[in-house]
This record gives sequence, structure tokens and C-alpha cells, in this order.
Amino acid sequence: MSIERTFAMLKPGIVQRRLVGEVLSRIEKKGFRIVALKFLMIPTELAESHYGEHRAKAFYPDLIRYITSGPVVAMVLQGEAAIPALRRLCGATKVEDALPGTIRGDLAMHTDMNIIHASDSEASAGREIGLFFGPGEIYDWKDGNDAWI
Repeated sequence: MSIERTFAMLKPGIVQRRLVGEVLSRIEKKGFRIVALKFLMIPTELAESHYGEHRAKAFYPDLIRYITSGPVVAMVLQGEAAIPALRRLCGATKVEDALPGTIRGDLAMHTDMNIIHASDSEASAGREIGLFFGPGEIYDWKDGNDAWI
């Protein structure tokens, strides 16, 4: 397996419920290295660009309204097979399918107010990282734990 980078975003529901620390703790306990982290209000234009592939879907206006309704935590995570590993940690997008022990399975109540976004492919990760972070905002630091994770 190879070391990958992926994009994740804790959505307004997590921030409003003050669960950011719990979710970040799960991400770190899994072994991901946080190489970029940003707290921000997403402008409508950025939200529309980020979720552009959903533009024709009925839920799109509500998705844009939700993601711009409050602050989010955007991050770049690094780790072995980071993309599929983070998606497993998040759990199924549909709340009723999210298993206990996953972030969505334990913390989400409504699919339409999804609590975390995780890139679904290398292409998506690269595009999403580029939307939210510039090259000078990502830090590939070493903590000495690679042999233990």
C-alpha cells in the first residue's frame, strides 16, 4: 500500500454540536497525519465548485444552503491508503446504512445533514485539496510514529 493524501471536511452540524474534537480524535487515533487544517465559512461560489457534480440533483440547493450555513473544518490527511481508510472510518453516507463504530454511525442522525465529507478517489482528493488549500498551507511533518501505526 502507498501513502496517500485525502481531503476531509467536518460540516456545520459537527461544529455546531461541538463534536470537532471527538471526530479529530478518531481520525488521529486511526493513524492519519493531519498535514493541513482550516476553520472557515465556505463562500457560496466555493461550495458550488466543490459540489459541482451534484448540480443537477434535487438535493443540490439544500446541500449548498447547509454547507454554507455555518463554519466547517477542512483538512488534508495523509496515511497509508488514506482515501479508502478514511471512507471506512466515516461509514456509509446514508445514515441508516452507517454502522455503529463509524463516525456517521455514531454521530449522524440525518443523511441530508451529513456531518463529514471524505474524498472518494485520488482525482477527487486532488481537486478538493486544491480548492481549499494552497501549496504553502500543507505541511508534511514527521512525528516518529510511522513504525507504530
